[in-house]
Amino acid sequence: MTGAATSTGPSTGTAGGKGGVIEARSIEVVPDGERHGKPISQFTLWFGATTQITAVVDGALAVVFGADPIWAIIGLLIGNLLGGAVMALHSAQGPLLGLPQMISSRAQFGVFGAAIPLLLVIVMYLGFAATGTVLSGQAINQIIGISLPWVGIVIFGLLTLLIALLGYKVIHRMGRIATVLGVLGFGFLTVQVFRTVDVGALIGGMQFAWPPFLLSVALGAGWQLTFGPYVADYSRYLPRSTKPRTTFTYTLLGSVIGSQWSMTLGALVATLPALGGQTFLANQVGFLGAIAGPGLAAIAIYLVIVSGKLTVNSLNAYGGFMCALTTVAGFRRTATVSRLVRGLYITGFIAVSVIIALAASADFLDNFKNFVLVLLMVFTPWSAINLIDFYLISKERVDVPSLYDPDGRYGRWNVRALACYAIGIAVQIPFLAQKLYTGPITELLGGADISWMVGLVITGGLYYLLARGNRDRVPA
Repeated sequence: MTGAATSTGPSTGTAGGKGGVIEARSIEVVPDGERHGKPISQFTLWFGATTQITAVVDGALAVVFGADPIWAIIGLLIGNLLGGAVMALHSAQGPLLGLPQMISSRAQFGVFGAAIPLLLVIVMYLGFAATGTVLSGQAINQIIGISLPWVGIVIFGLLTLLIALLGYKVIHRMGRIATVLGVLGFGFLTVQVFRTVDVGALIGGMQFAWPPFLLSVALGAGWQLTFGPYVADYSRYLPRSTKPRTTFTYTLLGSVIGSQWSMTLGALVATLPALGGQTFLANQVGFLGAIAGPGLAAIAIYLVIVSGKLTVNSLNAYGGFMCALTTVAGFRRTATVSRLVRGLYITGFIAVSVIIALAASADFLDNFKNFVLVLLMVFTPWSAINLIDFYLISKERVDVPSLYDPDGRYGRWNVRALACYAIGIAVQIPFLAQKLYTGPITELLGGADISWMVGLVITGGLYYLLARGNRDRVPA
C-alpha cells in the first residue's frame, strides 16, 4: 500500500469538505483543496458503528445455532480479523482516489457493468437498514413508553434521514458520540453479564465441533466484508498525503475491536436464562434492558442502542443513495447532482427501508443469519476483484476521468470481470449451508460453511490470471 492514484476528474460543485455543515458532494472526486480530517476519525467512526446491538445479535447467532460459547468467540475473532483486513484494504483506497467506494468498481467492471454489483449493494443497504430500524424502533418505544411498533420505527427513520442529509462531517461526529456512549454502555453491560455468566464453567465445559465453529468464523467475516462496498465513502475526504497503511490500521482496529466486543457480549448473553420473563431470542432489545437493570439504567442502555444504530444506519442511507446515484449516473453520463436531487435519493432510500422494517418478519434471528450469509456469497467475489485489480494489477493507479466516461479506458462492460464475478458466486453454491439450500460438499463436511473462503480465493486467483495481461486498462 505505497502507490498513488491519479487525481484529476469531475469536481464541480460547492465545497463539501471544509466549508458548511451540509455536504454538497456526492459521487464526484473530492479535490485536494477540500480534503480534511485525520486518520483516527476512521477508528471512532467504525468503532461507534460496530459497537451496537446488531453485532450483539450476530454474536448470539453463533451460539443459538450450535457453537460452544467460548469456541464461538474464538471463531468470531478469526472471522473479524480476516474480514476486517479485507474491509480495511478498501478503506485505504479512499484518500488515494477521493471517490466513493463503488465508483471505483467501474475500473474493474466497466462504467455500465458496475451496475450489477451496485444493485446487489443497494439490496444489502436496504436489508441492514431495515433490520437496524426494527431493533432501534424497539429501543425508542422502550424509552418513550409506547407499545405501537411503528412509532419507534418512524422516529428512528426520521433521525436517520436528518444525519444522512447533513452528510460526511456530521456522520463522523455521530461516530465519535457513539464511540463514547458505546464504551460507557457496553462497558456497563459487560460488567453485568460477567456478574451473571459463570465464564469459568463455560471454559471448563468447552466442546469443539467444526460446523458451528466455521459458522462463527463466517458470521464474523461476513459482518466485516459487508462493509467493503462503502467503507471508502468515509475516508475519501482525508488528505491525499495520508498513508494507506495508517488508514488501513485505524479502520481495522476500530471495526474489529468494536465488532468483537459486541459479538463476544452476544455469545455470552445467548447463554443466559430468561430475565424478567423474556429471553434474548424473543426480545433482543428488552433483554439487554433487563440485564442493565430497572429504571434509568435500562433507559441509558436503550439510548446507547439508538446511538450505535443511528451511526451505522446513517452509513447505510448515505452509501445507499450514492450507490443508487452511481447506477443511474453511469447510464446518464453524469457526475454531479444538486442538493435537492441528493436529498430526494436519500429520502427515497430511507422511506423504502422503513416500509420494509414495518413489514419485517417476527422470525428475526433466523432470517438475519441467512441474510448475512447470502450477502457474504455475493460480496466476497466483488471484494476479491476490486482489491486484486487495485493493488496487484493497476498498482493503485486509476484513470479517474475514465470512470465517468463509457467510451473511455474502462469501457461500458468488462466481460472478464463480470465472468469472474459470476463464477465466484457459482463456485460457492456447493459449499453453502443455508436454510433453503445446503450444498453437497457442505454435507460431506458435516454442515460446515466455507463458501466465502472458496469464493474469495477462486475469484481472486481467476481474475488475476485473466486481467494481468490486459495492460491497456492501466494508466501510466
